[in-house]
Formats: sequence, C-alpha cells, structure tokens
Amino acid sequence: MQKVVLFGECMLELRQSEANTMHRSFAGDVFNTAVYQKRAFAQQQVSFMTALGQDVLSQQLVDNCKAEGLNCDLVRYSTSHNPGIYLVQTDAQGERSFLYWRENSAARQAMKLLDEEVRNQVCKADVFFFSGISLAILAREDRALFWQFLNEVQKAGVTIAFDPNYRARLWESAEDARQQFALAFTASSMVLPGIEDFSVLYGLNELKDIVAFCEPFNIKELVIKNGGNSVFCRAGDFELTQAVKPVAKVVDTTSAGDSFNGVYLGARLAGYDIGQAIELAASAAGLVIQFPGAIIPNENFKALIDQQILAFEHLAK
Repeated sequence: MQKVVLFGECMLELRQSEANTMHRSFAGDVFNTAVYQKRAFAQQQVSFMTALGQDVLSQQLVDNCKAEGLNCDLVRYSTSHNPGIYLVQTDAQGERSFLYWRENSAARQAMKLLDEEVRNQVCKADVFFFSGISLAILAREDRALFWQFLNEVQKAGVTIAFDPNYRARLWESAEDARQQFALAFTASSMVLPGIEDFSVLYGLNELKDIVAFCEPFNIKELVIKNGGNSVFCRAGDFELTQAVKPVAKVVDTTSAGDSFNGVYLGARLAGYDIGQAIELAASAAGLVIQFPGAIIPNENFKALIDQQILAFEHLAK
C-alpha cells in the first residue's frame, strides 16, 4: 500500500452564512490536502500528522479525520493546548479574508510531542508532505527539531514534498520566511508552489524567473500553479505547460491549491503521468472553488474524480 504522511495544522473553521449564522467545520491547508487525496485515491494510506488537545473539540476533529478515512496514528496530544480557530469571509468574487485565533494552538507543540514511534512510522512512508504554514506555526525554538526530523526522513528514502503557501501574517518577517523556505526547497524533491508565493515573497512575477530561482535546488519535480490560468511542470528534462479549464462562477477560492496538491500527489503515487495528474488535480480545484468552505460535499467531488479516472482508463485500453 502506498503511504503518505502530511504534517500540519487543522483548525475549527467558522464561516458566516447568509442567515447571519455561523457554519462550523474543520480545515487547514495540509488537512485539506490530505482529505482530497484520500477521497480521490481511497486505496492509499493517508496519515495526518499533527498535535491536538485533550478537549471535546479535538476529539470531534479526530472523529472527522477518521470519517474521511485518514489515518490518525501520528496525532499526538497536548495537555495544555487546544486546536486553533479561524473565521473565513468571502467577497463577491470568491476571494477570502481570515481572522485567526491560533496563538495557543496545540499544533504549534508538534515537535515537542514528537516520539520514536512517529519517527519510525514516517520513515516507512513513500511521501512526506508539509507546507509553509506547517513551518510558520512552529515555535521558533522548535524549528531546529523539525529540520533534524526531516533529515532523518529524507535519509530513510522518503520523498519530501513541499508547498510554500506563504502567509505573511504568520511570519516574524519576510526574511525569516525566506530563510526557512531555502531549507525546505533544499530538502524537497517535489515542490508545488503558486506564482503568488514568489510574487509576494521574492518579487518574482514571471514563470521563467521563478523556474530560474528554483534551479539551484535539488527539486526533481517542480509544479507551479498559476491560478485559474495554467500549471507548469519541470521534471528533469521534461517540461509541460497545461492550460486550466476556466470556471464560470467562483464561489470561494478556499482550498483550491490544497485540493490540487492532494489529487496531484495521489495521482503521481498511483502511476499517472504528469499531464494526467495535472488535468485531474486542476479539475478537482475547479470544482472545489464552486462551493463554499474548504471541504466540499464528497458526493460532488467523487462524481467528478471517478468520471475522469474512468476516462483515463478507457484511453489506456
């Protein structure tokens, strides 16, 4: 069985409805990626690695993970911290704004709670995925522990995958983020950024400049998402720029990149070529942004993914 470990934070998501009431669910960039990967490729073991509390909300979050088919053996529990909370609001164009209450999130304690069992299990995985947000929420003094851990995982032969997912408000400074991202780019053999990450953090707006920036790093598979326009991939000598089918009505862009990442990771692990993986992942992201919230109804998602997978299988015959 193919095994993937995704490390990050999951929070309580509050979203204001038209009736001026709050809809509650659970979400977080890496958690969203895990959910969509498992939904698309149920045969893969998808483990969510995080830290939670010993409260009712944490138990509900674990129950939600298990309901989505995620493996929770790598979740560790803090006696003094609870999950974070955020409020998401969207404008008429589907663009998001957030309010966070995550300063005392248990996920920030993940490295302090790391034990030998977690280390051993992660070192047996095929892929370990993390994001810029996974890094940003860690206490500054715990980052060295993370890089030591990641070095162990890398030496064990696990493929390291990273999405910068830069959020300025989570970092002490842009330079702080750049230093951590340099370590992440160096350690990762698969990187899945958006052009916006490089535009905001490095002042790079052109694809060619971003590709040139990434060349010194040991990135075997670079997948650059250009919003709703296109996706570029470089893997060794192979290059592909694939247009993305436009979406007529965008409701909420939350989790567009996360869903792309999950489906792309799953597709590549399942043996799909890069073009097929991009097509499947872009279709998933295009569907997700037509619904409110980070996690859309499973029946809608599965219907689209299953249809496309059947089409791929038909073409292969």
